[in-house]
Amino acid sequence: RRSSDLATAAATTVSAVAPSPPPPVDWKSATDGTAVIAGDEYLQPFADQLRKRYAKYIKLKSDISAHEGGLEKFSTGYEKFGVLKVPGGVSYHEWAPGAKAVYLTGDFNDWNRKSHAATRNEFGVWSLFIPDKADGSSGIPHGSKLKASLLLENGQTVDRIPVWMHYVVQNADSKLFDGIFWNPPQPYQFQHPRPPKPSSLRVYEAHVGMATIHPRVGSYVEFTRDVLPRIKDLGYTAVQLMAVMEHAYYGSFGYHVTNFFAISSRFGTPDELKALIDRAHELGLVVLMDCIHSHASSNVLDGLNQFDGTDHQYFHGGAKGYHTQWDSRLFNYGHWEVLRFLLSNLRWYIDEYRFDGFRFDGITSMLYKNHGINYSFSGGYSEYFNENTDVDSMVYLMLANDLCHSLLPEAITVAEDVSGMPTLCRPVSEGGFGFDYRLAMAVPDKWIQLLKEYRDDDWNMGNIVHTLINRRWNEKCIAYVESHDQSIVGDKTIAFWLMDKEMYDKMGLDIAPTPVIDRGISLHKLIRLITYALGGEGYLNFIGNEFGHPEWVDFPRPGNNFDHNFCRRRWDLADNPNLRYQYLQNFDRAMHSLETKHPWLTSADTFVSLSHEKDKIVVFERAGLLFVFNFHPTKSFDHYRVGTRWGAWHQTLFDTDKPEFGGQNRLNGSYDITFATHKEPWCNRPYYVQLYIPCRTAIVLRPTSYDEPAQTESIQAASVDNLAEQVSDMGVATTSTGSA
Repeated sequence: RRSSDLATAAATTVSAVAPSPPPPVDWKSATDGTAVIAGDEYLQPFADQLRKRYAKYIKLKSDISAHEGGLEKFSTGYEKFGVLKVPGGVSYHEWAPGAKAVYLTGDFNDWNRKSHAATRNEFGVWSLFIPDKADGSSGIPHGSKLKASLLLENGQTVDRIPVWMHYVVQNADSKLFDGIFWNPPQPYQFQHPRPPKPSSLRVYEAHVGMATIHPRVGSYVEFTRDVLPRIKDLGYTAVQLMAVMEHAYYGSFGYHVTNFFAISSRFGTPDELKALIDRAHELGLVVLMDCIHSHASSNVLDGLNQFDGTDHQYFHGGAKGYHTQWDSRLFNYGHWEVLRFLLSNLRWYIDEYRFDGFRFDGITSMLYKNHGINYSFSGGYSEYFNENTDVDSMVYLMLANDLCHSLLPEAITVAEDVSGMPTLCRPVSEGGFGFDYRLAMAVPDKWIQLLKEYRDDDWNMGNIVHTLINRRWNEKCIAYVESHDQSIVGDKTIAFWLMDKEMYDKMGLDIAPTPVIDRGISLHKLIRLITYALGGEGYLNFIGNEFGHPEWVDFPRPGNNFDHNFCRRRWDLADNPNLRYQYLQNFDRAMHSLETKHPWLTSADTFVSLSHEKDKIVVFERAGLLFVFNFHPTKSFDHYRVGTRWGAWHQTLFDTDKPEFGGQNRLNGSYDITFATHKEPWCNRPYYVQLYIPCRTAIVLRPTSYDEPAQTESIQAASVDNLAEQVSDMGVATTSTGSA
């Protein structure tokens, strides 16, 4: 061989043995669904799964554009399907591919089940047109009862409610529901624009039916008149309405939906719900809807189940389409018409009722083929990227968020997921699911666990802090102490866990507070404030729990003789000046006022400097404020050293021990003085202040000036993603113990 050939061969051999390292991947610029890796390197081994998920989303969206004219047009199914007033008459369209014949029957034709037959196209869509009468009036008058009569494959004729019906009402005689043709001569006209998206999301979760003091079902009108002003006065920025979509069984809390395009008629009419939302907007409140797209009621006579005689029209067939724990049906998110139905359902509530967003319920069931049943998620990433994940469901959620934010850029979408699925709250364009917030579901579980299983002396401060800060980087969380889940029968409210039977006769101001009541009121405030201040980027409260609602929630059902006593809100307790409930309501209002003036929910400038197990002290900084918590049952501390990043004098802004909050006023004098800082490192901070910290009390301070040059000397506030590491490195403070 020539020498040049040998040199070339040698170079080739060397190159094969020691290849040059590949250039680093610029994940942030990726357009294939892997841009989310830029913010979470633990996703890198699953880049292929992210690409496949995103590619399926892109392909489906492209197909929708090619065949339906785009996602926005695809989501206007309610403009065609259902019973609609159109020029010259009334149209009826229904997708029922399994039916042999479809008829429309009702008051308008004296319930003749054969006179008005629909015709079928090649896609299984049945169509019917009923012209206006000679005098120009509608062939189906407003308020008429309607049903679809279907001839099934087995020869049976059944009555069903048209799937896209806008209003259904329970028949007093049969107890079944009838479709109602809703076409008022003067449709409701909204008077007020949507308010801006709140920078601090403070959510008031509410159920219209149980929002009345009376032992009966409340109404939209009552909620508008009596409850919305309370929510505004307390300082919340959003109302989250449960049980909006019609559900035949009231005891399901609204989670077994039968009629997705119909609002719950128990509470009133469509126009009355619109008036409620309009009034909320006038008050500056955004309105979120509890959206149940994770499953549907198994009710055959009133709902979607077996509408056309098959078990697989809207749902998966066989066992795959049945949720064993919920006794409900599971949607087939890979079916074209199911996607049209669900996406149109979201748009219907945005366009027709002007909802400002959605809380997507139970999406853990959607994300996994086993629905998370009897499975404990450890947090390992392989649990989120394997054969158990349901990609069709994931792609539907991506499309749903894409649609909501395209129609309404300021829409708010919230995910309820217990598994900890990564990328839920990252943009779809990055490869995420597109939600704005996720619920911090571990937080209420932690408080319930502590109250059930541990003495106050045994509460672990580090564990509490870890639970509150343990959330995904760059994915916003809504923190809460209790939602409806913690109040339902079998459990009880936090206040009742704390004070139990003494709430019945020991909350009056005519007697001194008992140790149980004193403890309960104190801890109720501490638990809520630390959750609010440290637990997330949003905050949620369930209706009535802001004032320590006693007992639990139990909907009328056969097991309780259909009693409404535990399915109402005792506003009289909070409004009675002779009862201590007012103190907790005052405290709730004051917390929101403080957050309005010093918005910490939007601040990532957070640093936990101390979680002291023996002293039961937690100290952290957020949004320019210094939060100090003393959970100790008996020990108050005098001249307690508290580390701070600021060299300026500190002033008390807020404390939980004020008389108007049911406290002992032990910090009254602290508002008249400022606390000097000492330039000496303490608990990983460059300065410290010395404070009097009474037992079971929290204090919020702020530096009187941010201009102290020393405060910026290499001091960086911690981001939420590395707080857990800091908690494990906390120093132990020296304290001077005073009397309790």
